[in-house]
Amino acid sequence: MSATTTTDERLLRTSPLRRLLGRPELGSVVGALAVFVFFAFAADSFLRASSLSTVLYASSTIGIMAVPVALLMIGGEFDLSAGVLVTSSALISSMFSYQMTANVWVGVGVSLLATLAIGAFNGFMLARTGLPSFIITLGTFLMLTGMNLGFTKLISETVSTKTIADMEGFPAARDVFASTLTIGGVDFKVTILWWFALVAVASWILLRTRAGNWIFAVGGNKDAARAVGVPVTATKIGLYMGVAFGAWIAGQHLLFSYDVVQSGEGVGNELIYIIAAVIGGCLITGGYGSAVGSAVGAFIFGMTSKGIVFAEWNPDWFKFFLGAMLLLATLLNAWVRKRAEATK
Repeated sequence: MSATTTTDERLLRTSPLRRLLGRPELGSVVGALAVFVFFAFAADSFLRASSLSTVLYASSTIGIMAVPVALLMIGGEFDLSAGVLVTSSALISSMFSYQMTANVWVGVGVSLLATLAIGAFNGFMLARTGLPSFIITLGTFLMLTGMNLGFTKLISETVSTKTIADMEGFPAARDVFASTLTIGGVDFKVTILWWFALVAVASWILLRTRAGNWIFAVGGNKDAARAVGVPVTATKIGLYMGVAFGAWIAGQHLLFSYDVVQSGEGVGNELIYIIAAVIGGCLITGGYGSAVGSAVGAFIFGMTSKGIVFAEWNPDWFKFFLGAMLLLATLLNAWVRKRAEATK
């Protein structure tokens, strides 16, 4: 018998540096620190508690959707209907409650079912047709855009819904989806809690459950994943329903913050969600990324959008900074990933 012993590579210890370099969100964290320091010097009011609360709120309205969008991208797909789906969710809840003169919670429940059904439709069509998710969700985007405007004008005779602020259940629903919490004399929107909760749940799913392994597998190579027994179709339908659930939360916040909804809102926001996920370390090709990274990407977005205001710069430059951050973050993430692979 040979005296040479073979060590299982799964039992080898990984150095802290190697583990750090292997994290998808490392590049976005470095970018977030750079943006934070930059605006801390560029805007005198940026470090005030009230300003940071405003930044967190702006980040949360993006982050609530960026989290499920990131999971979908890790699974190898896109959803171009995510932005208008937020508006659809709010419109369904508002118009159903108003027309049926029911407790607003009935409208909220109907909106949840309808929104999840739209997400399931996207996943089902993707599986049955074999078409790229770009085409499937672009079609859904166009249909929802037309339906949002058409049904709102048909029912309300205007491009916005009727107010439901005086209906039964509205105060309680507003407390859940659009309330303000005061901590240490600083006001924080409840959407920040929704955002943190989604990040925690999504991270647990990705890192601690079998479903998380399925998501990475179908994003990396769906044919190989199917060959080893991964339920590819069910996983992708579930991911699209996850995006729909995020859209439902964001839509209810929109509704109960203003009690009326403009039917044309949400167009273009889907790109912002994707940008936040990419800045956070998600690969366009799928199979790589994290929920925490998407949260950091949303935080960078919030700091930039509000930091420009606090610095009293011309807001017309915002899109320029957003595009520059996207390119820089993508390059940084690619460099970090190569370094991680080189240290293995």
